[in-house]
Amino acid sequence: MKKIRTGDQVVVITGRDKGKKGTVSAMLGDKILVDGVNQYKKNVKPNPATGVTGGVIDKAMPIQISNVALVDADGKPSRVGIKEVDGKKVRFLKTTGATLTA
Repeated sequence: MKKIRTGDQVVVITGRDKGKKGTVSAMLGDKILVDGVNQYKKNVKPNPATGVTGGVIDKAMPIQISNVALVDADGKPSRVGIKEVDGKKVRFLKTTGATLTA
């Protein structure tokens, strides 16, 4: 069972974007895409055949899953544990003990 999933609210705990919060939009193996985090400028060539205009765009780059932590109800980073409830494995936050749905 993965401890961080798509749609979770996370906070960056290390790196140049430390302290930024966002939602996980994609899982890419051991890396994730987080909305609004790890943005880079990318130069794009114009391509009239596909209707792409050239210029500089902001692109979200993947970040290591070990550099983020889930956000608890207080907005603080929390580690995630897994426990069994009614015969099913569920994720829970170690700071508050709250279980996570889905």
